[in-house]
Amino acid sequence: MPYLVLAAFVLLYLAATVLVQLPLLVAAVYGVMSITCFAVYAIDKRAARAQAWRTPEKTLWLLGLLCGWPGALLAQQWLRHKTAKRSFQVVFWITVVVNIMGFAWLSMLSAQA
Repeated sequence: MPYLVLAAFVLLYLAATVLVQLPLLVAAVYGVMSITCFAVYAIDKRAARAQAWRTPEKTLWLLGLLCGWPGALLAQQWLRHKTAKRSFQVVFWITVVVNIMGFAWLSMLSAQA
């Protein structure tokens, strides 16, 4: 299912790009934030294994909310990190929905302009 959500967002993004001609900056923000978020998850996974200082969950959620959720989703699947903790997943998916709703709202505003 996580890959399905990611694929649906890619289709939504492509549709918005065609319909309202989104600036390249939007793709750049999602790309940079996703790479950053993936890296932070990887660092946190390594810290968890080493029983070292961990990245606060609030930081992971915030990075995801700020357009990094595609990278977070890939990190969760590929690194098997934060997938079993239900309380984390509930908040994570809320941030994904909020981000996608914000993206859709801003895209509609761009269409009206």
